[in-house]
Amino acid sequence: MTYFNNKTIWITGASSGIGKEMAIQLSKNKCTLILSSRNNDTLQAVKNNCHSAAQIQLITLDLADHDGLDKTFGDNRNLLKNVDILINNGGISQRSFAKDTSFKVYKKLMDVNYLGAVKLTSLILPYLLQKNSGHFVAISSSAGKFGVPVRTGYSASKFALHGYYEGLRAELHKTNIHTTIICPGYIKTDISKNALTSDGSPQGTMDDAQANGMPVEKMVEKVLQAIANKKEELLVGGLKETHLAVWMSRMFPSLFRKIIAKSRVT
Repeated sequence: MTYFNNKTIWITGASSGIGKEMAIQLSKNKCTLILSSRNNDTLQAVKNNCHSAAQIQLITLDLADHDGLDKTFGDNRNLLKNVDILINNGGISQRSFAKDTSFKVYKKLMDVNYLGAVKLTSLILPYLLQKNSGHFVAISSSAGKFGVPVRTGYSASKFALHGYYEGLRAELHKTNIHTTIICPGYIKTDISKNALTSDGSPQGTMDDAQANGMPVEKMVEKVLQAIANKKEELLVGGLKETHLAVWMSRMFPSLFRKIIAKSRVT
């Protein structure tokens, strides 16, 4: 896609799942990719799977370490100040009932999924404003459109993400800086395996719905098209948990609340 040519694109959570596939597909373009996650070895493996058209740089970071993000940005300022597209993809999910969930789990979900994205956005924003050009992409979830059982903290972090980026979009409406919010449903990745349980440990197993979800390759194709078209929001995944659920939650909220309350979403 020509939209990505000659741009510097920073992807967080690039070591697996959606972020990894985005890196692979974007690397077909003549662009500079900056891939970030906590583990340099896994990032190197992703780089090795990428195409040769793109220049690829690796930067390790921890989205929950907000002071560390300042240092990471400062250490790599000459590269990161040239970012044209920031794809805030890094995040973690949750599988635990509220009554059982430790507060530290809620804090980590907000630190990673929401505040980490806000921190990076605030670091990049001044440079985009200087050149009056750029694009923020937030990988949210259909669970950011309505509350979901056993994902209370995850939903809350994604609700917050929507509030921030919708407000930012309104502030930037007179500029040439764009904002796209992506709301996936069930995508076949390891997100449910890595989801936090009540004590903060990973679930370790894949949900049936995730295993039967949209292939990540197909999902990323749709996402990149939406970004290239400067779409403000994209619902992507199965019809039931994306378009139908969002439509019903808006049009028939009382009925939808009864349905979601009786469901066991696992």
